[in-house]
Amino acid sequence: MLLMPAWQGKTFFGLKIVTITPDNHTRELPTIQGLYLLFDTITGSVLAQLEAKTLTNWRTAAASALASGYLSHPDSQTLLMVGTGSLASFLIHAHVSVRPIKKVLIWGRNSQKAERLAKKISNGTYSVEAVQSLESAVKSADIISTATMSEQALIKGEWLRAGQHLDLVGSYKPNMREADDDCIRKANVFVDIRSSAPKESGDLAIPIKKGLLSPESILADLFELCQNKHRGRHSKEEITLFKSVGHALEDLAAAQLIYRKWTQQ
Repeated sequence: MLLMPAWQGKTFFGLKIVTITPDNHTRELPTIQGLYLLFDTITGSVLAQLEAKTLTNWRTAAASALASGYLSHPDSQTLLMVGTGSLASFLIHAHVSVRPIKKVLIWGRNSQKAERLAKKISNGTYSVEAVQSLESAVKSADIISTATMSEQALIKGEWLRAGQHLDLVGSYKPNMREADDDCIRKANVFVDIRSSAPKESGDLAIPIKKGLLSPESILADLFELCQNKHRGRHSKEEITLFKSVGHALEDLAAAQLIYRKWTQQ
């Protein structure tokens, strides 16, 4: 169970209560379930109660898109989505919103789920294809977004080429990995928040333990990128890697947006 509180001055504060049950797919239930409560800071009144899974999916995807705006190449045209869970379609929509994506590739351990997702998001704006070979897909993609529950690295650094952007979303525990050590060696690393990402995710915690990466060598987090303390991508050839573990301020920002749009309507 995760408890994620956040507050903003004298306007709003909120609390997300989420359960993560990895084997819920065997029960035909969502892996992530929970509630978000939005409060008025001055009065303490409850303003809204939101379903947390969808809120989490949207804010997570939005954070990846925000990072991509700083870190992926502006002319990125091919997106690879690794994973077919509930977050996958949100990440695809988010990445497409910030880059001129013309082709979306989808890979999953279950090829039937990949095919179903491809049909679900198929549209006239960009082509969508479920692929069998992860290696070939990685080599052809400009942006690689991963949202899996894998404990073994799926993306191998030997497959990467100059100019790519890696968006690692799935690993939220120290024993989980989506990219191998070679990816860390080749990429310039960015995170959503410095205080937690290097400890919470195996994608960073394991390379740090091995001495392949240090917290100080992480170039910037989302706060520093948005405050223009770091320019983000600095060359066409650079390989960038963004690792997110989630932040309570993202939930609060999303909840505020939903609440304000709802009250305006």
